Amino acid sequence: MLASTNARRGPIVRRAGPVVAAEKGFLLDCGDGVRLQCFHSSPQNSTGRVAVLLHGWEGSATSLYVLSLAEMLFERGFEVVRLNLRDHGDTHHLNRELFHSCRLPEVVGAIGNLQRMFRGEPLNMVGFSLGGNFVLRVAAQAGEANLDIAKAIAVSPVLDPGATLIALEQGMPGYQLYFVRKWMRSLLKKQAVWPGDYDFHEIGRLANLRRMTAELIRRFTEFPSLDDYLNGYSITEGRLARLEVPATIITALDDPIIPAHSLERLARPSCLQLTVTRFGGHCGFLERLVGPSWVERRIVAELDPEHAPGEISTALTSV
Repeated sequence: MLASTNARRGPIVRRAGPVVAAEKGFLLDCGDGVRLQCFHSSPQNSTGRVAVLLHGWEGSATSLYVLSLAEMLFERGFEVVRLNLRDHGDTHHLNRELFHSCRLPEVVGAIGNLQRMFRGEPLNMVGFSLGGNFVLRVAAQAGEANLDIAKAIAVSPVLDPGATLIALEQGMPGYQLYFVRKWMRSLLKKQAVWPGDYDFHEIGRLANLRRMTAELIRRFTEFPSLDDYLNGYSITEGRLARLEVPATIITALDDPIIPAHSLERLARPSCLQLTVTRFGGHCGFLERLVGPSWVERRIVAELDPEHAPGEISTALTSV
């Protein structure tokens, strides 16, 4: 919650000025008529290395954590690409069908398009929360999709969606309502641009994530049940067993959305590194209110070890 406060917004937006000023927005052809929006910022001191950043659920390419990390990588000569998932940011008009978390093929298609755009340069991928879940699933399919991924980093990724839904229901009062309101704003944007296809007013009255998700899955997807849908984007059990890309998961024991016990059910291929801190919350990892977060500096240190931003402290207590 602190990571998104107005006290951080102003300094991050000002610091991210150069990466935003350099951005060029365009649409990626992801196959089957699907289009996703991305923003590419190319620095004058480009090293040719590419970093693709993916936001979390109901975030966007302009989320503070995305902009803050983008600027740090941009300063170090990375070609920075910020990708919007379907129906995130101002993209509700691009595709008729609704976003859901099992739309992995279009994200794989977007990454393949970027691979060609950068002429086969290995891609570094970083995702937050649901974006981290997508990054790991894309990385697990890299071989069969003919993708050259140098490294995949997932911050507070959704591991077991069923456990995450329970955590939201049983967690801090008001937390579920926060996500319900954000989701409803997005659904009403979708309705506004596709009025002949959608009317979400009745769903909005449910005001409950489980009931809303179940109803949307029933009406607009091929999944026979809510459990089938949630299992469709889980990365526990053997889902990461075929991962061959160097990958890192960074998560915290006090994350209110991603229960730590789900970590025990992850496959652990030799290329997967797991960093668990005692503190950090969900995509927070703040040591101070202003300036880059611990996890942003840790990501830069992994992607650019020769120019790491100073010593990465252990104040958050890695376990």
